[in-house]
Amino acid sequence: MGGLVSWYMSESPPPSPTGPPPRSWRPAAILAVGVAGPLALALLGRAPLASAVIAAGVVAAIGAALLAFSRSPPAPKAPTPAVEAPPERAPERTMDRPWTPPFGAMLDRLADPILLIQGGEREDLSGRRFLFANAAARTLLRIQRPEGPLTTAMRTPEVLDAVDESLFGGAPSEAVYEVRGVQDRYWRARAVPLSGEPGTSEAWQPQLALLVLRDETELRRAERTRADFLANASHELRTPLASLTGFIETLRGHAREDPEARDRFLAIMHGQAERMGRLIDDLMSLSRIELGEHIPPSGLVDMTAAVTDVLDALAPLARERCVNLRPTLPPLGTAVAAADRDQILQVVQNLAENAVKYTPNGGEVIVEVLADLSPANASARVSDMAAHFSILTPDHATGRRYAAVRVRDFGPGIARNHLPRLTERFYRVEGQKARERPGTGLGLAIVKHIVNRHRGGLIVESTEGAGALFTAYVPMAETAEQPESQASA
Repeated sequence: MGGLVSWYMSESPPPSPTGPPPRSWRPAAILAVGVAGPLALALLGRAPLASAVIAAGVVAAIGAALLAFSRSPPAPKAPTPAVEAPPERAPERTMDRPWTPPFGAMLDRLADPILLIQGGEREDLSGRRFLFANAAARTLLRIQRPEGPLTTAMRTPEVLDAVDESLFGGAPSEAVYEVRGVQDRYWRARAVPLSGEPGTSEAWQPQLALLVLRDETELRRAERTRADFLANASHELRTPLASLTGFIETLRGHAREDPEARDRFLAIMHGQAERMGRLIDDLMSLSRIELGEHIPPSGLVDMTAAVTDVLDALAPLARERCVNLRPTLPPLGTAVAAADRDQILQVVQNLAENAVKYTPNGGEVIVEVLADLSPANASARVSDMAAHFSILTPDHATGRRYAAVRVRDFGPGIARNHLPRLTERFYRVEGQKARERPGTGLGLAIVKHIVNRHRGGLIVESTEGAGALFTAYVPMAETAEQPESQASA
């Protein structure tokens, strides 16, 4: 009997830990054979009947126990201790998935350009890399990649030296970053060292610096404007003040009792005082324009309406000088520019007034407005015989269209060698003085700075003895809204 149990235990397959217990045929077979065997021997007369019945009962009890054991569920196994998952590694930076620092979205919304710079080896100048540049930095430095060598974004030696001082010297450093162009910009570059925490991310290394650019254009312009104003005022006001002082001394002396001389001197003094007033007004106007020259205008101006208003205001001066004003204007709403109306009026008035003053009696001044011009057409030469000079050329954007104002006179003209200097302050062409109404020498300088603020261009063509042609063009509006002048009409 012990051998039977041993055979069962050795041959019976172990129960599955996850599935239901197996249904083996061996317990049932043992039960049937163990009960039938002794009874069969008793019937054949080979064993006593009482002994056979007892043996059959014992076998039946053992078989029942084995059958119950085979159907019992296996004992649960001890739970396997959980294996701690390895810590997640920081995602690697690739061109398709650039690394973004904490608060990257917040940095993108700041107005100041910001760059995160990694130093690399001190001796390897090409190892300086920017790991992140916010939206303002990408726009200013024209960065196209999420990261790359620092020298591809900035090459100013002073700024690069400041970055090195911060990376390897461990101290904040500053430098001046100047952007030269049609509108000069001045930035204060400040590099600050960052102490990284090794092991937090593959991008964080000990040599890190933060480069912040602060726009100081307006401050620089204010300082320069103040210095220029003092220099120009002291120089240009000296002559009329000297004249006034001399006439006052004359009137207080021997001309005290001379009515005719007194009236003549007072008329001259009045003219000099008016000239000083115009000079101060032009200087103040030029200073205001220069202060805001880097800020583009946001209004809408109908160039046809603006030129019409200026010509109406100049009509009395033109009649006084026997000059005919001949406008060539498109319909209202055709030439709408993105511009400041007061400044556009000032541009047209300065150009037209100069043309009237230098046109001989009986002559004419042609004022023309053109719309929807390409950059090439706006700056194209009008006369093949005239000297052509571009005083101001804007940075042309793709697809930009322009509206132009052309003012042509038939006066003495301007020699070729004078054309580049026409917009300098107080520059006057020798031998060409306006009759009876001398200017301040600031009119064309004002025109240049206004056109520059509007991201436009200024061109002059001239033939000696045949007059001059000035063309000022500014970008057209990119919206269908009505300009203020037309909406109120």
